[in-house]
Amino acid sequence: MDIDEFRAELETRLSIEKQYLTQEASSVDEQERLELLGKFNEKYKELIKRLANENGIDLNESYPSENSSDLESLSYEQMILGKTMSVYDRLSDELYEEITNI
Repeated sequence: MDIDEFRAELETRLSIEKQYLTQEASSVDEQERLELLGKFNEKYKELIKRLANENGIDLNESYPSENSSDLESLSYEQMILGKTMSVYDRLSDELYEEITNI
């Protein structure tokens, strides 16, 4: 699984988690709704680990660099976080809007 496939699968699963948290927000008070954002962040981290495990990716392993002269190579985890942070940001912004407008 390449990084783009990983990103797409993560986006799908994270969207599902966002839907669950949005539903949960309707049954809790305002303070607890804001705590759902932290829960969403934890789900993001968990999903990265789960997807990596499912696909045999060692997050601590160095990501193969196209430029072998790089002094410091990035790990798979760093590369995945860099490539998926925009997905997380967009979905967490949507979640915030949805839970604050309940």
